[in-house]
Amino acid sequence: MHPILSLRYYDRDQIAHSHDHAQLVFGLRGTLDFEMDGHGSLVQRHRLAVVPPTTHHTCESALGGHCLILDVPDESWLRDNLGAHLDSGRRLIEHATTTELAPAQMQLVDWLAASPINDPVIARQGAALLLASLSDAQPGAVPSHLPLAQLDAHIDRHAGHPLQVADLAGLAGLSVARFHSRFLAETGQTPMDYVRQHRLQLALRLLRDTSLAIGAIAERVGYASQSAFTAALVREYGATPRHLRREARDKSR
Repeated sequence: MHPILSLRYYDRDQIAHSHDHAQLVFGLRGTLDFEMDGHGSLVQRHRLAVVPPTTHHTCESALGGHCLILDVPDESWLRDNLGAHLDSGRRLIEHATTTELAPAQMQLVDWLAASPINDPVIARQGAALLLASLSDAQPGAVPSHLPLAQLDAHIDRHAGHPLQVADLAGLAGLSVARFHSRFLAETGQTPMDYVRQHRLQLALRLLRDTSLAIGAIAERVGYASQSAFTAALVREYGATPRHLRREARDKSR
């Protein structure tokens, strides 16, 4: 039998399996690419993935990911340890979801990660505390608005690399289909149109505020060639990179 709480490190080697017990995956450091029943998400610091029993899931981490794992024990353990939180605890582990933790939950996860969780008393009581706090918090609840500031920061950090809608949906704790419809409703754009526009806005700032070569800027914002980058800027702003840079310098004099 698995220990109730464990610290695990994930790397490029993909894990693909299912198990009879529910599992909670708490991000500590790095990023874990997580997929449950075909829906992709990201588990990062202070995010939680809930894996219901028998749910097929895959995970891997290109740069390495550290997580705290709670392998939920059987029904009798839940009855003995959750008390008044039993029903909400059962509901918690019924649905696959990825969500942000509240500050108090973050502190508890960090404390447990730094504690001797191989001690059966700490493991049992720590797991019960986590489940009780998560049960009452309804972690699967969807926020009323998308976290656009967080999404913008993620796009900026990864502008030079391929970005998938699944990456952004994971940050919002939504499935790809639900994220796409919510995004379109809130912004009037598809997620990938938004990413493209955000990359070009970043490129415009780099053209105006730095002396980086145009080819280097194109690469930094995800364009494989300078010609494709130039064509995108002309479509968006009606001017070439050199013209936009010269225009900005003329205005600053």
